[in-house]
Amino acid sequence: MTGGLWRVPERGTKLPNLSLNLYIRSKIRQYDANPASLANNVKKLQGWEDEYRLRIGDWRVIFTQDGVVLNVLKVSPRGSACED
Repeated sequence: MTGGLWRVPERGTKLPNLSLNLYIRSKIRQYDANPASLANNVKKLQGWEDEYRLRIGDWRVIFTQDGVVLNVLKVSPRGSACED
């Protein structure tokens, strides 16, 4: 994507503290700028169409990507990220 756009959900999980929020946002930006840098932490979700999971410690970021825009659908703790 090389520095494309990325969007966060209007509503979602409130992260417990500012430093965690900034850390997760920095990892999303890092993946957006250079997907190969976090390739071992990204997995396409089975049973979902074009949705991926980015693993950041005990947190999971569910997102879609179309080559230009990385659309963050959900940020959740491990274990509850893929539940709907």
